[in-house]
Parts: sequence; C-alpha cells; structure tokens
Amino acid sequence: MTCYRGLLLAAMLLEGAVVANAQALPPYIAPIAGMVRVTPFDIATKDVLALNTGMFELYGDALKIFQANILAKHPVILGLFSGSGGRFTLYRPGQAPLEAPQVPVVYQLLKSVGHSTMALAEVVGPYLDNPANTSWRGSMLAYRSRMQSALDGLDATAMPPDWRNNNRTILKNNLAFMDDCVVKGVITFAALEAFGKTQAPYLAKNVAWAAQTQVAHWMAVLADWKTMLGADWDKTYAASNTIYVARQNNVLFGVLAQFFGPDAINDRLLLIETISFTTTQADMLESLTRIIADRSVGALFFGNYHLMDYELMGGDARAAIIAESGKRGMTPFLPPVVPFGSRQWPTLVTPGPGPATIADLK
Repeated sequence: MTCYRGLLLAAMLLEGAVVANAQALPPYIAPIAGMVRVTPFDIATKDVLALNTGMFELYGDALKIFQANILAKHPVILGLFSGSGGRFTLYRPGQAPLEAPQVPVVYQLLKSVGHSTMALAEVVGPYLDNPANTSWRGSMLAYRSRMQSALDGLDATAMPPDWRNNNRTILKNNLAFMDDCVVKGVITFAALEAFGKTQAPYLAKNVAWAAQTQVAHWMAVLADWKTMLGADWDKTYAASNTIYVARQNNVLFGVLAQFFGPDAINDRLLLIETISFTTTQADMLESLTRIIADRSVGALFFGNYHLMDYELMGGDARAAIIAESGKRGMTPFLPPVVPFGSRQWPTLVTPGPGPATIADLK
C-alpha cells in the first residue's frame, strides 16, 4: 500500500508539473520524470492493434460456452497418443467421461525392448572411432545392468513364447554389443553397423506384433462404443493428436477412420497437430472447439462452413507467392489446390517410388 501511494503521489506531481509547464521539477522527481512524446501515428497504431488483442480475450471467454454447448449436444471421442499405446475417452452429453481400458501391457514390453536397442545407437553415436574418449563407459555399464535385469525376468512376462524368444534374442544381442565395446574400450562404426544389421529383422517383428496388439484392442473398443451410441454415432465428433513423425499412417486416427468412414474425415473426424507426443484432454477439447466454432464464423461471413479450416490468407498468399516468384524468375513450387471441406486423408497422400514400409526395405 505504501508503494502504491508513493507511485500515486509521484504521478500527481508529474501531472502538476506538466500543467504548470514552466515550473522547475524538484531534484527528487528528476530520475523518474520526463515528457513522453507520442505521435498521432503511434496512438492510432496502438488503438487499432488493441482490437486484435481484445478479440482473443473475447474469443477465450466465448470458447468456454461453445465447448459446453458442443458437449451438451454431441458425443466426442478423443484418441490421444501415450507411451502405453494410446488413451481413448468418450464424452457423452449429460454423463461422466468414459475412459477406455488400456492396450494390453505386452504392447509396452515389445516397445521397451525395441527402444532399448535404438537407445544404444543414440548413446554410442558421439563416440564412434574415438578410443581417446571413454566417457561413455559409465552410462553403458549402468544401462547394461538394466538390460541384464530385463533379460533375467523375461520368462515371467505376459508374452507368447515366440514373441518372448524374439525379445530374448534382441536383449542378448544388445548385451553382446555392449560387452564388446567395453572390452575393446572403443566403439567402432563397423561394429555399430554390424549390430544394426543383426538386430533389424528381430526389431521388425516387434514392430509388427506391437501394431497388431494396439490395433486389435482399439478396434474392439470403438466397435463397442459405436454400438453403445447407436444413432448418436452420426453426430459424434472425434479427434486424435499427431506430431511430425506420426502424421503419416497415424495409428489412432487410422483406427477411428474405419468406424467414421471417408465422409467424416476433416468434418467430424479430425487429426490435430500437437508439439509433443503427449497432450492433455483439455487442450484437445479446446482445439476441437475452436475448429467447430470457427466454421460457423466462416459460414456467417463467407457462406462456406469449412472455409476457416484453412489458412484464411492462404489462397491470396498463394497468388502472391506466384506473382513474387515470377518477378524473380523463379518457378513456383506449391501443393495442389484443394477445395474447402476436402475429405482427403489429412497427411501425406501423394504416391511415389521408393520404400514406404519396413517390409519394403527388404
């Protein structure tokens, strides 16, 4: 309170000084005093830009109401990425959110063993063919202990026998590579390359089994939910999240698409980009709400319900890029023009030569 009163007094003194204009300021005011010079241009610019700031404040308040209205009328399914194979939540009007059971734990076991091998390549990368630097030994020996514990307990895990044998081979190969590096005191690229080629076919099996486990589980969950919702399924929204590496062949979105069908893609079924693998349900609901709410705005002003699904200045910016490229003697390089409300798969869809799956690499 004392500080506030001091500032208030200082402001009053400054105001009096400006009005008097001819009076000399006392020394104790001099450090904080001074005429603030603002041009009409500065004032006008600030006032106009304030409209945009105010828009976001109003938009934030309205979104809470929009979200409540949507959830009161439409079921919503969120399929979020997680290290355990995904998290599906069903929101039904007037009812508590329904959490789906997790993917069987064998999915996580398969991924964990596979990731342990990939982790070795990451750990040794900075030290290849550098015998003078053995700072990797401590980390490798510590990880070796974890690797050995995993191998020792593998028989007690819930896993089919042939899957267990494959994972036992992976873990043993990991240990052999680590022991070789420790004994020799150097990590050679030749040894790392040979290790990668040895492990590749075993890792490919783990990837396939994990995918089969994950897909079978979520297909069963969504089949049950579709039956549960009955006619309400046709007004259900669904969204899954993705980052760069998971945007193509996104598992959760792919499973959702089988039940929603092609006509729902980019309409009631959305793939939302996030900046990390995991995100929150609240953030996903907010993003979904923004998309749905913006569509109504686009229809109101421009007569097209899906206009706001696209970068609003994108079409004009495209024309500007073509024009500016022409001025510079450049050939414009742009993606195909697609109509508002396109039902195309929202990831990479243009076919071309070259391998596209692990199986293709063989």
